[in-house]
Amino acid sequence: MLHLAKAHWQAIRAHAEQTYPQECCGLLLGQTASTGDETIRTVVELWTAENAWNPEAAALISDLLSQPQLANSKRDRYWIDPQEMLAAMKYGRDRQLDIIGVYHSHPDHPAVPSECDRAIAWPHYSYIIVSVSQRSAQDLLSWNLDQDHAFQAEPLIYSESS
Repeated sequence: MLHLAKAHWQAIRAHAEQTYPQECCGLLLGQTASTGDETIRTVVELWTAENAWNPEAAALISDLLSQPQLANSKRDRYWIDPQEMLAAMKYGRDRQLDIIGVYHSHPDHPAVPSECDRAIAWPHYSYIIVSVSQRSAQDLLSWNLDQDHAFQAEPLIYSESS
């Protein structure tokens, strides 16, 4: 389950609309709690990232997927530079926050993970995807990986504040 403040929801939607027709991306900083069988992630801050998709990222992901070279377009792929991930980790650590997930947009496609999304996903993270059509954000859904490394829909709870 992912708790998200309405302000974060609005910021993700705005970021997706601003970067259209390219994919936007960013990190979810917050806290994780476990209660029995349920994991609850609470977003405290967003870390807006630059979409750093480039030929090197495309080659790396192509190798992971055992497929020919992927397109080098930020329109249907995103990549967060490892240096940016490290900066977000350090920022979060100073505030007792962890990276608990990733968000990105799907321009002119549903808010459903692609095979590429699955290949680069990490367990224990939430993955928010927002669909954007004609520069207007539509669905915003959250996903996480199960024990078989397959995406499952994750309940998304909105609050007035985090």
